[in-house]
Amino acid sequence: MDTRSQFALWAPDDLPARLQSERVTFYHGIDATADSLHVGQLVGIMAIRRLQRAGHRPIILVGGGTTLVGDPSGKDAERPLLAEADIEANVKAIRAQLERFLDFGPDGALMVNNAEWLADLRLMSFLRDVGKHVTVNVMMGKESVRTRLEGREQGISYTEFSYMLLQAYDFLHLFQTHGCRMQLGGTDQWGNITLGIDLIRRVAAADAYGAAWPLLTKADGSKFGKSEQGAIWLSPERTSPYDFFQYWVNASDDDVGTFLRLFTDVAEDEVDELLAAPPERRAAQRRLAHEVTSIVHGREGVAAAERASEALFGGDPTTLSEDEIRSVFADAPSSDAELGAPLVDLFADAFEGGSKGAARRTAGQGGAYVNGRQEKELDRPVGESDLLPGRCLLLRKGRKRYHLVRFG
Repeated sequence: MDTRSQFALWAPDDLPARLQSERVTFYHGIDATADSLHVGQLVGIMAIRRLQRAGHRPIILVGGGTTLVGDPSGKDAERPLLAEADIEANVKAIRAQLERFLDFGPDGALMVNNAEWLADLRLMSFLRDVGKHVTVNVMMGKESVRTRLEGREQGISYTEFSYMLLQAYDFLHLFQTHGCRMQLGGTDQWGNITLGIDLIRRVAAADAYGAAWPLLTKADGSKFGKSEQGAIWLSPERTSPYDFFQYWVNASDDDVGTFLRLFTDVAEDEVDELLAAPPERRAAQRRLAHEVTSIVHGREGVAAAERASEALFGGDPTTLSEDEIRSVFADAPSSDAELGAPLVDLFADAFEGGSKGAARRTAGQGGAYVNGRQEKELDRPVGESDLLPGRCLLLRKGRKRYHLVRFG
């Protein structure tokens, strides 16, 4: 299947013509449930980025109000409710990350928080102005609600049931205050999006639009955006630039073309060239990792990630910081030692089952490395000048066997 058609937006027939002929203001909602976005949200963020570059105006709605309620869409358990102070901190962190992708300058992207209009909403006014236009039958027919009612013994709370009314009201509010005509979201939001479109039609007698993208999965059917360690976050505190870079480097040959087209600005003819390169070079994966990491973590972040990646495959670990060493070699075996310990003892214990003779033979054959440098002579003590940042020593046998020795 063609990648571009697979991830095309779902929209009414006249929307493409409108997008060609006028500047459309559109919005996308993000609940402030964490202090970082994750790569699973990049499909939407890149769609917004491209629409802005095409001349349209995005509104990022951070749900400081709806986060207090919780969206049932795609969830099989009720979301824990956050304190307002936590939500406010999350909103600030998300804004900083989005500035890597979008232009928030004059007449550029807007970022709004629906707590501004939902927090002081009066119940009776809301029921009269919004509730009367939506039937319970329609709400019960939405997949997000129906799935929760049928799939959970405890059903759905009224708090969550009200979420789609609040999101529909968000769309109406943005239409009335900013001329917003379109909402974007994943297919799990389709029911909420169409409810907002219908509310605008009933209240304002105007046309509005919705566009959605399907859930992105890998070629093997597994969920995109997850690793063995969990979600891949945009925050360097949650996922280091090195681990972020490695996530993309490890993309399968079946997925890398799709990811290059979705998450980078690499031209189509260049994507084709990268995919035609010998697979063992992993040129497409390295270009993908460079481009995405550069957007998310900047030039310094991608340079550090590439430096760390090279160190893992025989480069110079002395160029790494303490945090980079900890991240790159997090899964390597490790041990503790004292300054003055003979190198031969450390190497023997790490790789040769304690045999000093085997350690010396490995060194004599050119297979022993200390901090990336080949060591022919191991019968010397470890000194302060040998230590890497973080007071550690990196031993390597051959090309791929690593051991990290920590010194107090």
